[in-house]
Formats: sequence, structure tokens, C-alpha cells
Amino acid sequence: MKILKEFREFAMRGNVIDLAVGVIIGAAFGKVVGSLVNDIIMPPVGVLVGGMDFKSLAITIREAVMDPATGKVAKEAVTINYGNFIQTLVDFTIVAFAIFMMIKAVMKLNRKKVEEAPAAPPAPTREQELLTEIRDLLKK
Repeated sequence: MKILKEFREFAMRGNVIDLAVGVIIGAAFGKVVGSLVNDIIMPPVGVLVGGMDFKSLAITIREAVMDPATGKVAKEAVTINYGNFIQTLVDFTIVAFAIFMMIKAVMKLNRKKVEEAPAAPPAPTREQELLTEIRDLLKK
């Protein structure tokens, strides 16, 4: 039972909960950026490069083998799908840029909060310290 208690204390710490929230928001953010790439950015890029769909680009190493009796595929084709790799690189670049911009915005907001904080009062001068000591001695 001690292990369960320790686990509960660990799981209820603020850092673990913050991490869980970050992972959930990150997953949702990934879906948004994925949609941005696949549905908004890649179609114009495909048109610019001649209507090509990157995901369909592949090098066939071995053709598919068909079963003559049934007409179905007996052995799948072996391909190098470099188009998927290109698409993944584009996705990664856009996600990395979006995260960079988000962190930059958060840092800018954080910097403003730090600048807006009131300045600490200046340290007392040597003369003020001496006067304070004299006052304290006179009180005694």
C-alpha cells in the first residue's frame, strides 16, 4: 500500500499534471498543423510542381506478383516510398516553425511581464544605515 500512496503523490504533483496537459495540447496542435500542411499548404505546392502528389512518389524495386487463377495480388510490390519521406520532411519543417513562432511569442509576453514588474527599492546608503543603527541603540 505504501507504493500506491507514493505513486498517488507522484501523479498528483503539479509537474506531472502540467506534462499531461502539455502532451494533450501538443497532440491537438499536431493535428491542427497536420491539417494545415495536408489541406492548405501541400495542394498549392503540388500545383506548382505540376499537379504531383508527393505521397504517390515511389521507386518500385519488385513488381507485385498476381495469382493467375484468382487475379488477386499474391505478393505485394516492394517499393521505396520517398514521396512519403518528402511529405514528412515538409510536415516536420512546418511543425518546427510553428512551435518556434509560438515559443517566440510566449517569450515576448514573458519579457514584457518582467519589464513591467516594479523595480526593487534602492539599497540604503551608508549614512542611512548608520542613522538606523543609532536609532536602534537609542531605543535600547
